[in-house]
Amino acid sequence: MKMWFTKLSSAICFMTLCLSHLSEAQNSPQDFVNAHNVIRAAVGVGPLVWNRTVASYAQKYADKRMKDCEMEHSYGPYGENLAEGYGNLDGVDAVKMWASEKPDYDHSSNSCVSGGDDCLHYTQIVWSKSAHLGCGRAKCANGWVFVICSYDPVGNVEGERPY
Repeated sequence: MKMWFTKLSSAICFMTLCLSHLSEAQNSPQDFVNAHNVIRAAVGVGPLVWNRTVASYAQKYADKRMKDCEMEHSYGPYGENLAEGYGNLDGVDAVKMWASEKPDYDHSSNSCVSGGDDCLHYTQIVWSKSAHLGCGRAKCANGWVFVICSYDPVGNVEGERPY
């Protein structure tokens, strides 16, 4: 009986380690960079590079939002995309959400199809002048997850095209 319990305990520990690694794997700097660069490459825009200063800014802002998880921009020196989701929203899923706005962007008129701002997350991702990326993620008090990616230089400059 003791040996069976030991094997079961070992299996549970192993699975826990694997699952925690899997959850971290979708939130690493390289995961954020890769998710962005696939989208950028699809329109011929050069890759983003992870920047620790930009990432530190993003993580500090994510930590600040932990209390309320409000989707409120920082109004800081960088371009930024925000996302929130309940449970285990990871960074790659957040990037996919922003990228899903691609059909809402009309390149010929350089505007969002709806006339609003329903494509600006996507255009920030593909903004050709943005070269540096930093992202942060925090679990909020209400159980939601807050994700921010910051871009340097800032994108979505009025009157300019993303690419």
